[in-house]
Amino acid sequence: MARNRYAPDRGLTARMGGTMFMLGLLYVVLMAVLIWAGLNATFVLLIAAGSAWAQWYFSDRVALFSMGARVVTAEQAPQLHAVIDRLCAMADMPKPTVAIADTDMPNAFATGRSTKRAVVCVTTGLLRRLDAEELEAVLSHELAHVAHRDVLVMTVASFVGVLAGFLTRSWMWGGLVRRRDSDSNGAIAFLIIMLVSVLVYVVSFLLTRMLSRYRELSADRTGALLTGRPGALARALQKISGDMGAIPTRDLREKEALNAFFIAPAFGSQQSMASLFSTHPPLERRLEQLARISAQLGQ
Repeated sequence: MARNRYAPDRGLTARMGGTMFMLGLLYVVLMAVLIWAGLNATFVLLIAAGSAWAQWYFSDRVALFSMGARVVTAEQAPQLHAVIDRLCAMADMPKPTVAIADTDMPNAFATGRSTKRAVVCVTTGLLRRLDAEELEAVLSHELAHVAHRDVLVMTVASFVGVLAGFLTRSWMWGGLVRRRDSDSNGAIAFLIIMLVSVLVYVVSFLLTRMLSRYRELSADRTGALLTGRPGALARALQKISGDMGAIPTRDLREKEALNAFFIAPAFGSQQSMASLFSTHPPLERRLEQLARISAQLGQ
């Protein structure tokens, strides 16, 4: 982890390491089963390596494109740049690229493959709703993600589940795996691949969701400690979550692919099947943590 003044989070580091280890095991199992089923090993590895590289290298561009965001200069958004400049100086970290998405949905996210290639994006809806302290608190939260490099880990972690779905569909289309010697062998191979792929997808999905919830709590905590104003982040989270209900559902659905990277989910946990599947911890838990930090700081 790069040296900066954001408080280190050993719990987050341990969880990221454990998640990547488990996903690596799942990846090995998936590859072994697909190779056993008749898929050329070299071709498997080329697909995996190419997909992983593309997801890692283009993650920032894909995220900005999905949001319809544009990169802005200091001349175009002087107040936004000033806040980020101040936070980066406080944290002793490189300044990320700054972007704005023209949407009424109040939100923000960070992405990028490294601290030097990071992008922090805010929406026009967020800028209209938050005061200076609240905006600083939100941006400190996003920079905490960059400092802890959990943006990169989340991007890579989602790869195994995506690969499982892609290769399973390709096998079903019949273009990647050679047929077995008999119909019965082919049916058995099909069932095994389907079961393993579904299992890999489900386990990787749950692992990344667990990591996603913890990383949000970690960014809340370290971001609030850097600014020394946990109450400002609490107010911002309440405003964002409260105003999200006024955004048309269709607009929220269009941005749902980036849900795990937003500071607050486009759809609250009450709309999830269970908290187990949520990308974010409940708002109440986040506010309770910030209240404890306020008490520790004597506020």
